[in-house]
Amino acid sequence: MHHSQIEIERKYDVDENATPPRLVGAGAVAIESEPSTAELVALYIDTDELALAQQKVAVRIRRGGADEGWHVKLPGDEGRIELHWPLGDADEPPAELLDMLRERIGDAHLQPIARVTNRRITTILQDAAGFALAEFCDDHVEGENLRNGNTGSWREWEVELLGGAPDTREARTALLDEIERRLLDAGAVVSASSSKLARTLGL
Repeated sequence: MHHSQIEIERKYDVDENATPPRLVGAGAVAIESEPSTAELVALYIDTDELALAQQKVAVRIRRGGADEGWHVKLPGDEGRIELHWPLGDADEPPAELLDMLRERIGDAHLQPIARVTNRRITTILQDAAGFALAEFCDDHVEGENLRNGNTGSWREWEVELLGGAPDTREARTALLDEIERRLLDAGAVVSASSSKLARTLGL
């Protein structure tokens, strides 16, 4: 069985020397948690022709962190739809996941296309009542393109809304805008790449 959620996030490119800003006071943010660090390793799969990437779909198996397992990201109206399955015993995708992909790729063979290793430092942003509004991630990323052997490393900041985020699209956008102002002031720029996978593959 899988579960799904809407992923609403913004990504920023930042150089190695940048210091994350204080985010208390951005919108309703009243509390910043102590940062926690996790080592995440994600292996992405697709067809030889990148049929999934062309449909703006990403499939990965990720180890490490709180949400390790199989993930499928699909385009959505606001943000992206993320489906999640537990790791299971094998490196094979769950049958339900494979069935879903067959509708998109037919009989094409799936293979590993990229490996992304990420040392992620996460801070939870809460309101005065302690509800989690968003998470701020300071990501130190290494991407390996398994199709041509190219590698690259970079740092990015990511802000993703959590369950306590405002319940209207307008208010969610306003909160993200407030946080964004502080990040840009700290030297970040809005990411030119839509995802770590796209950057690794040079798409």
